[in-house]
Formats: sequence, structure tokens, C-alpha cells
Amino acid sequence: MRTVELICCAELDAAVRAAWDRLATAGLPSLARNTHPTNRPHLTLAAVDAFPPGAVARLAGLMAAALPLPVRLGDVTVLDGSAPLVWLVEPSAELVALHADVWAALADAEGRRRWHAPGRWIPHLSLALRFRDADRELARAVVGGARPGGGFPAARSYDGATRTVHPLNG
Repeated sequence: MRTVELICCAELDAAVRAAWDRLATAGLPSLARNTHPTNRPHLTLAAVDAFPPGAVARLAGLMAAALPLPVRLGDVTVLDGSAPLVWLVEPSAELVALHADVWAALADAEGRRRWHAPGRWIPHLSLALRFRDADRELARAVVGGARPGGGFPAARSYDGATRTVHPLNG
């Protein structure tokens, strides 16, 4: 699997990591427990089985034109009732346009994950995986009511086969 991800600025990265740490300290599931060196706060725009020929250059061009991109976070919620605990990302017109452009650049890719498709995609930063909806209110209290802002200054691709990341900055 290959992904297209936007990377958080230092301030937003620190805010998300602090939320991860508060969740872990409270005994709740948290991505703070994932110690793989590629684990960092990010916004996934697309995931596919493999990039088609020329996709990396197309994606890099899109990122060079669109980034940095300002962002503001919204509510903390659980997607699908018992799945990831996430911090929603407010979908600005620029973010939605970049997302659509990424999907167009990957039109020939096999295995596009439909939950990232325009119209279905819920922009978010993950806080924990396999989270119980019953713990949502506690998680909101632990994370706190702040809605940090910041930006996405860079992009990367995660390669699931090699567990490595590759810049997509143009």
C-alpha cells in the first residue's frame, strides 16, 4: 500500500503528540504507544495498492503548488462507532480542492481505498486506533477543548511494503 499524507507543522505536531501522551497517561488507547520511526501526526489524502507510472511526479507538482496549507482542528470523535479516535480537520476549500486533485492524479491506481474518495473522505488526524465509542466523552475530556490550528507544510508517502516514508514536496 502507498499513501499520500500531509505532514503537520511543528506546533500542530506537538499539540497532537501531547494529546497522544494525555490519552496514554489516562490508560486509554493512544498512538503514543506506536514507536515505529514513521509514526507521526498526518492527514491521509489517499491510499492505493501502488502508485501508477508518473504518479510521484504528478503528486509532487500538486504539493509544490498547494503547500503550505493552513489548517484548523475541530471536534474529537470516534469514526464508525468503534474504530479510530480522531481529531477532525476542518475541510477548507483549499484542502478539499487538493484532495480532489490527488484523487485525479491517482485515477489509474489500483486498490484506491474508497473511504478516502471525494464525498466519503472525513479529514482527520488519528489519535488512537480501535477505540470504543463508549470512551469518547472521557477521551474528549482528556484531550481537552482546545482546537489548535497550524498548517501542513509538507507531504509524504508511506510505503506499507517497506514501512518507509518518501517526501512528496515537489
